[in-house]
Amino acid sequence: MVTNTRRRLNGWRTTVVSRLRGEGRDAGAGFVEYAGLMIIIAGIFTLIDSLGLDGLISGAILRAVTDVIGG
Repeated sequence: MVTNTRRRLNGWRTTVVSRLRGEGRDAGAGFVEYAGLMIIIAGIFTLIDSLGLDGLISGAILRAVTDVIGG
């Protein structure tokens, strides 16, 4: 029984290591993460536009830049 458990544990470890470092590692995951990030950013921009916060945000940025450059 101990040998069978060790064999299964070694098999699991080999599988995990090969998926993390091997050729078949999460191929395509970068694209999915990038697409998810783009969807989140688009949602933020839509929310800002629909709430009418764009003028408020740009005014705050302008005041902050003016304070930094001393104008």
